[in-house]
Amino acid sequence: MRAEPVPVRPRALLGGLAAATLLLAGCSSDEAPTVRTAAVQRGDVTEVVEAPGTVQPRASSAVSAPASGTVATLLVGDGQEVQAGQVLMTIDSPQARATLEQAEQADRDAAASSSPAGGSTADARRLAASQATADREAQARFADAQAAAEALTDPAARAQALAAVQTSKTQYDLLTQQTRALLQQVQSGLGDLGGAVASLGQAQRLQTRAAVSAAQATVEALTVKAPISGRVSLAATGGGGGGAALPAGAEGLLQSSGITLPQGALSGAGGGAAPAAGAPVLAQGAAVASGSPLLTVIDASVLTVTADIDESDVLQVVPGVKADLSISAVQGSTYGATVTSVDPSASSAGGGAVTYTARMSFDGGTTTAGSPAPAPLPGMTAEVSLRVKEAPGVVEVPAAAVLRGQDGRRDAVWVVGTGGRAERRDITIGARGEDDVEVTEGLRTGETVVVQGVDDVTQGEQLP
Repeated sequence: MRAEPVPVRPRALLGGLAAATLLLAGCSSDEAPTVRTAAVQRGDVTEVVEAPGTVQPRASSAVSAPASGTVATLLVGDGQEVQAGQVLMTIDSPQARATLEQAEQADRDAAASSSPAGGSTADARRLAASQATADREAQARFADAQAAAEALTDPAARAQALAAVQTSKTQYDLLTQQTRALLQQVQSGLGDLGGAVASLGQAQRLQTRAAVSAAQATVEALTVKAPISGRVSLAATGGGGGGAALPAGAEGLLQSSGITLPQGALSGAGGGAAPAAGAPVLAQGAAVASGSPLLTVIDASVLTVTADIDESDVLQVVPGVKADLSISAVQGSTYGATVTSVDPSASSAGGGAVTYTARMSFDGGTTTAGSPAPAPLPGMTAEVSLRVKEAPGVVEVPAAAVLRGQDGRRDAVWVVGTGGRAERRDITIGARGEDDVEVTEGLRTGETVVVQGVDDVTQGEQLP
């Protein structure tokens, strides 16, 4: 069985041997040689892993509408620089304010009915039934309060509202357990019904207060503030196609009001299609639905790069590995990056491929003239060449000279031995480049090896 040349996946920098003068033998200048040899030399070999990459901003935070309504005031323009906490717009939402008023009224009603006065003569079974009803209502209100809190786009406001809901729910659960225990004591003749009534009233107040807290947070979030410092990108409000389109979120408002438009009544509405390029951005007076996008704040003060590394290469990619970037949108410039981390969890790509995300610092770049290259924009794609192994000044041979080890045999080369006859020599390969490979064992500089036509050579053959 004839050995095959070693296939090499990564790209490499050209080494000294690849540029060496090849010794031609037994061939005229008009014929392509079948076998060529060259002297083993030293050179630089770099093993490179190629991967697709994306330029990322330091941070990006999307802001969506906390409730349905209309944009009452818009205080920023598309592309404007803002600071964290700066007011960007206000939303008028009668629905959110009505929800708050309803929650406050429910809380007042619960406060008025929580008094234990006269409760000592109430029937214990009726109170137990009331508690069961109150439990069902409480769970529904807690769920509504949590959903309202989760809808808040400001991270701090959302965390505060969720914590308040969870605290109230925990306290409610403890009080309902206490109420059940008191009712059992009353039913066995060992307890006072008044205490159970008071405990149930306190539990009801907890869930009404949680609803008030969540509704209040939603109303406060109608004053939209920048979650981070950066540049504003207002959401597009409609699709392309040349037809009339509903303002952002208007279709959701119509649906929530029970209004259904005939299909195609507005050519730009519905369908969930992304707005076309050049679509108008959010403006004052635009209708918005709860959860609909309002804007994104992008902090591009520091750029990073992510790359999708194939599972067969990822173990070679470690923090500190340097990379070269080629950004198609910026011709004539090269950029650098350094691996900072590799995500431990895998991502599934098309065709069953598995990749891991490598995260890199962006180290800037230069033009072909040597001047600083323009900074790319977040979202631009890049071809990433990670220099996973660099071996300067090592013994090297062309990759085409190496015979792949098969059936347990090691990698090898054909060496020009005594009397000019071919001798198979086992070698150990280090860094694998696209054109050259490092030989760590088995060869010395000055020896001559077959670099072309290795499949046509046999043991002991007289080499030209």
